[in-house]
Amino acid sequence: MLEVITDAGPDWPADTDWETLAQRAVCAALCQTPNGELIDKPVCVEVSIKLSDDAEIRQLNAAYRGKDRPTNVLSFPMIQADLLPGIDNTDDGEVLLGDIILAHETCMREAGERAIALADHATHLIIHGTLHLLGHDHEHDSEAEAMEALEIRALETLGLPDPYGDREHGHARPIDEQGT
Repeated sequence: MLEVITDAGPDWPADTDWETLAQRAVCAALCQTPNGELIDKPVCVEVSIKLSDDAEIRQLNAAYRGKDRPTNVLSFPMIQADLLPGIDNTDDGEVLLGDIILAHETCMREAGERAIALADHATHLIIHGTLHLLGHDHEHDSEAEAMEALEIRALETLGLPDPYGDREHGHARPIDEQGT
């Protein structure tokens, strides 16, 4: 069973159902990986999504990554990726997969630069963050290409276009060049 807890800050538009958007994005990401089975396990697998602002993201980025600047998304895995296949039952029946935090101002700016809706960009970032929770990364070109392929397939299941489709040759810069 998958539970996605979503906390949308006051700057995030109230006319978007952020809880449903986050649930769909996390499910879409999980289903593109071998960890998709987590959705159907008897244990409750929890992902926490916080829709915050640049100030909070900047503090977290400085404290945990040594980068004193805001970024669009940060992911904080709570379980090692190599332990994910062994999740079945725990003493309390719950496993916290991790936390994903998005920064409103940065996300708005990036959505504007890409001429896409904030909700669509946030969906992409939540998928991206979920893949980080599952141990995926983009430090090397081959990892980035594999992660992008998962993102593209997950977005496709939600009816959203390839966010990397405008690249001409080779690997596009990561969505979160400022960091996750």
